[in-house]
Amino acid sequence: METQRLIMRRWREEDREPFAAMNADLEVMEHFPAPLTRAESDHFVDRIEEEFGKHGFGLWALEVRESGEFIGFTGLIRQTFDAPFLPAWEIGWRLARPAWGQGYATEAARQAVGYAFGEAGLDEIISMTAERNTRSQAVMKRLGMTHLADFEHPWLPKDSPLLPHVVYHLERP
Repeated sequence: METQRLIMRRWREEDREPFAAMNADLEVMEHFPAPLTRAESDHFVDRIEEEFGKHGFGLWALEVRESGEFIGFTGLIRQTFDAPFLPAWEIGWRLARPAWGQGYATEAARQAVGYAFGEAGLDEIISMTAERNTRSQAVMKRLGMTHLADFEHPWLPKDSPLLPHVVYHLERP
């Protein structure tokens, strides 16, 4: 899939190194429990590719059209952990720091929303993040998503500052 400035595509072997560097960046991973090791990052790519095999879509690698640079991912992932609003398809994104502030997350997420309600035939998508992640919440709002719930993420320790989470949703137009 292609947006004006970005290409959303399947993962390539050469994406693994910059993806691992991004996942090891403390600032990029500020709203996650911990940065990922190279092995954890590679395992994540393997899981993403497995999901493409199961569903035909997933978290696409993002490439800047003009430069060919890998900058992160945007796409859809099935969430099934124990929460009142799940199971559901979540739209998510993660970008390398040099790609921040350029509108790439919103641009690619809009394309993923179109895919979700078009080719994938979904009726609703959600997005969730730590309550303090205001940048991601701003993207959710730009997508037209509305606040659905506040919750404590069950995978996080009770003393984690990331425990309070918000979930937004968007229904098929």
